[in-house]
Amino acid sequence: MTEPSPGVAAAVEGELRLLDPVVRASAELLAALLHPDYREIDHTGRIWDRDSMIAALTAADAPRPGPLTATRMQGVQLAEDIVHLTYDTETKGRVYHRSSVWRLTGTGWVLYYNQATPSNAPDPAPDGGTDDG
Repeated sequence: MTEPSPGVAAAVEGELRLLDPVVRASAELLAALLHPDYREIDHTGRIWDRDSMIAALTAADAPRPGPLTATRMQGVQLAEDIVHLTYDTETKGRVYHRSSVWRLTGTGWVLYYNQATPSNAPDPAPDGGTDDG
């Protein structure tokens, strides 16, 4: 297996940092990782911007989902300054497929876009069909 590009490696590192409960509770750490034009479509379809996401995650009464586990993380460098990641997260038995876009800025790699989709359908079979018969 080949080593990921430096951009993909930086995006993976940033994505894993964003799953850290300490980072998720810190407005300063989140601001350093989220692009000023950040957008997210969450698992319910709600659209978030950078400020509303930081406020929601760092609020005193913010839900704390517990440990988030990331699996099947893959990345591709689309351009010198753009990386696309796909991966799954799991918390409390719920799995979400995620897609994120990272951009290289003057301060480093930052998350520009993220989308979470609930995993309630079977994974496709290797031949492109479904495993459900």
